[in-house]
Amino acid sequence: MSHFSQIKTKIRNLPALQAALTDMGADWKAGPQTVRGYQGKTETAEVVIEQDNGYDLGFKQNADTGNYELVADVQYWQQSLSVDGFLNQVTQRYAYHTVLTETSNQGFQVAEQKTAKDGSIRLVLQRWAQN
Repeated sequence: MSHFSQIKTKIRNLPALQAALTDMGADWKAGPQTVRGYQGKTETAEVVIEQDNGYDLGFKQNADTGNYELVADVQYWQQSLSVDGFLNQVTQRYAYHTVLTETSNQGFQVAEQKTAKDGSIRLVLQRWAQN
């Protein structure tokens, strides 16, 4: 018997999540949208990625924590990455966008950016002092 799984994340910022999914090439829809599951069961989520097999995945905000949880029927997962691989990539891109937004708000600019062979990203930020 299949059912929705809710996988906890530390993702709190919806625009950074959406930017991360865009970076990954995901065709997502802003919610509230319906996440379709096994035997017609549905959940409502703030971000939904439809799959060709009719079973979607989405990110739904947990009212208690404020974090966005991945909601999916993992038995019908149809992404190029595993669930863990997908979440790892979303988390990395989310962190990247969060760092850029927060440092930009503090007056920093990216001076240098390099992606290593292992996929890690090195950022050098600079801020000009104002007199």
